[in-house]
Amino acid sequence: MKIKNLIGSGLVFAVATFACGNALADNCNGRWTNTSMSGDTIDLGDGHTLTTFFARGSLTSDNSPMNAVGACGGYVLTTPDGKVQLAYACARKNKDGDTFSDAGGQKPGDDFGTWTQTGGTGVFAGNHWSGTWRPVLSDGKVTQGTFTGNCR
Repeated sequence: MKIKNLIGSGLVFAVATFACGNALADNCNGRWTNTSMSGDTIDLGDGHTLTTFFARGSLTSDNSPMNAVGACGGYVLTTPDGKVQLAYACARKNKDGDTFSDAGGQKPGDDFGTWTQTGGTGVFAGNHWSGTWRPVLSDGKVTQGTFTGNCR
């Protein structure tokens, strides 16, 4: 169940993507949703599991151009001590057809994750935005969360 909730949480934002953080340069924020489309867990034995996932979702923001829909994929690694680590990458498109991608993750024991823009076109081109994300609500299939970051 913990992995299922973490997968939902990581879906990112998924997306995939973002949340409340302590960065001094935070100047954008918003909400994200992700719906899990597929996932597969492999039991590697001795308490190790590896789960891969794919999700579709959206970002909305009142103070940045991050209003877009797209998809995220990634993995969750669980170690024998019960700790989990999540990593993901997302690609999204806005209403004008501009695209951007981001990647990030969540470290074991953290209740927030980090994101970094990895590419973009149009309004997203040439940016180096980054920040944090936090899941707020998840039923294991659909997750809602918040993000903050430096979007200048």
